[in-house]
Amino acid sequence: MSAGPPAIPPQRRRARLHVGAFRYSAVELLLALVLLFVSAPLVEDLPHGDLIEVVLLTLVMVSAVLAVGGSRRSLVVALVLVSPALVGKWIHHLRPDLISPLVHIIAAMVFFLFVIAHLLLFILRAGRVDVNVLCAGLSGYLLLGLLWIPAYLLIASVDPGSFALKAPSGTDAQMDGFHAFYFSFITLCTVGYGDVTPVSRMARMLAVTEAITGIFYVAVLISRLVAVYSTTQRHDGGGPQVPDQKPTDPAPKL
Repeated sequence: MSAGPPAIPPQRRRARLHVGAFRYSAVELLLALVLLFVSAPLVEDLPHGDLIEVVLLTLVMVSAVLAVGGSRRSLVVALVLVSPALVGKWIHHLRPDLISPLVHIIAAMVFFLFVIAHLLLFILRAGRVDVNVLCAGLSGYLLLGLLWIPAYLLIASVDPGSFALKAPSGTDAQMDGFHAFYFSFITLCTVGYGDVTPVSRMARMLAVTEAITGIFYVAVLISRLVAVYSTTQRHDGGGPQVPDQKPTDPAPKL
């Protein structure tokens, strides 16, 4: 009678569950972020555009919790951080007079920072470049742009003259959610069109810090992915093969 397959130790079983859960959620997180990016400029002028925007942001935050919730400790921390952000956002949307917008703005910044750090740490510890690692890297970069949106809104709420915006009609506009979204990502990509300009020192310092952070993130991500891929290719023997060459006869002496 043949013996059955060897039992999997509990540590390896938990590791498999952790990796599988992260892989599934990282893809979902990237899809939720892409949906938010595609829908953001389209839902602004709809009758219930604000509600749709809150729903999409909620979807992104829930997907982010699933992405970092592979372990019980990470899941608990993510839930603790995301709860004031989501509850404050919905209360401010339904009853703006009940709660200050600073509550969900600061909470969202802390939550996004935690998720980005968790994704980046996962990429640095990855032993192989696969779809999971690529989705985590792309999601971290997009979340990095979302991280600075609450910061710009916070500065604009404290000092309304921190940003100079030019509307299509030539009149000055106010920094709102979509303008902060737009300004954050053109700053992250180091692209400036001049239609949104930081005026105060704090706003300018935030813009410079975001641009530097985006450059460093891309540099670290690319270097890590290349290093992991090169190591994997060497271990798997998948590097370029040099064909064997026959030794040539020495040149005749004169």
